[in-house]
Amino acid sequence: MIERPMADILKPRDAADVEQMVRSALADGKTLEVVGRGTKRGIGRAAQWDATLDLSGLSGVTLYEPEELVLSAKAGTPIAEIEALVAASNQELAFEPMDYAAVLGGAAGAGSIGGVLAANLSGPRRIKVGAARDHFLGVTAVSGRGETFKSGGRVVKNVTGYDVCKLLAGSWGTLAAMTDVTIKTLPRAETEATVLVLDLDDVTARKVMTAATASYADVSAAAHLPAIVAARIAETAAAQAAVTAFRLEGVAPSVVERKGVIEKLLAPFGALGALGEAPSRAFWRAVRNVTPFAAAGPAGACDLWRISTAPTRGPDVGRALIEQADAELLYDWAGGLVWAAVPPSNDAHAPQVRAAVAAAGGHATLIRAPAAVRAAVEVFSPEAAPLAALTARVRQSFDPQGVLNAGRMWAGV
Repeated sequence: MIERPMADILKPRDAADVEQMVRSALADGKTLEVVGRGTKRGIGRAAQWDATLDLSGLSGVTLYEPEELVLSAKAGTPIAEIEALVAASNQELAFEPMDYAAVLGGAAGAGSIGGVLAANLSGPRRIKVGAARDHFLGVTAVSGRGETFKSGGRVVKNVTGYDVCKLLAGSWGTLAAMTDVTIKTLPRAETEATVLVLDLDDVTARKVMTAATASYADVSAAAHLPAIVAARIAETAAAQAAVTAFRLEGVAPSVVERKGVIEKLLAPFGALGALGEAPSRAFWRAVRNVTPFAAAGPAGACDLWRISTAPTRGPDVGRALIEQADAELLYDWAGGLVWAAVPPSNDAHAPQVRAAVAAAGGHATLIRAPAAVRAAVEVFSPEAAPLAALTARVRQSFDPQGVLNAGRMWAGV
């Protein structure tokens, strides 16, 4: 976490304090950095603000009804606390939010639920259940106008008209400071298993993932790890080969039946392996948190990009980055999410990354790089003129004076 003088930190005790602090910033012509617990401060442009609005004091679960599959909490509530609470009722956050601690060098489980939603996080199950925004039911927040507003409710049918929750998800605190949120919980699978196909190249792996996800085996995750990356995860290190992995979740008889189905489907492509319940959970947690590219690991000095594209185009992006930027890759979401670790440089190989993504379609975010690099290159994908104009109008409606996280996503926005 970046150290700042204590005088620059505003720590509200409740939602009323948040509103008052934003209004004071408006009156004084000041800007505010909005953080939950500060675990993702290293993501985004290296901008400067007059003060930090630290929402970590807004903490605590205010409602949890397991039978209704709904939970409400203050935005600064640690995500680890929420996950432990729902696990005690044999439930989970089905979108399995990524923890950036490994790749950014922070403490595991230290992020907040507000930060999870503001960054629209998700894990390998994204291909089946969606991202955080798809489980975000309601919010209370303070806009950059210093006005408190509410949107949504405790059930999906309450979300009508302008769905502000989905707008705030992925806005990185640039539109409003969330104070209270409501999310959907779901039952946790009774068990899981993972089927592995060994030693596939990236293109063949794409074809295999396409076949597996289209089958009635109902996979809940699909990833491809080249050999050098698979070797950095304990559960697949012994394979000494590239690993293409498929997760099956549910009740035990169903998992056994579907495992047979997918093994029969995949057998023609190469040697198979399998992970039982405990190693499967550990493996997918490592994939979710991108631990092969951890800050403390062999690729820790590399700049790290997160690229989202069509699953069928993932290998095209990967091939271009291997050839042009000497990248190491990890493919998640059946190839639709490409993590690319590139050798450190003064531009994080942004021209090569942007060109590869432009050719394939999609977007790329620079997740890890020194502050000087993040100040020099676009961290988030540049927007086409019509979309940039729409973004500016939305920002104008929520925060006309640019009080909240101004410049974090794009210069001047």
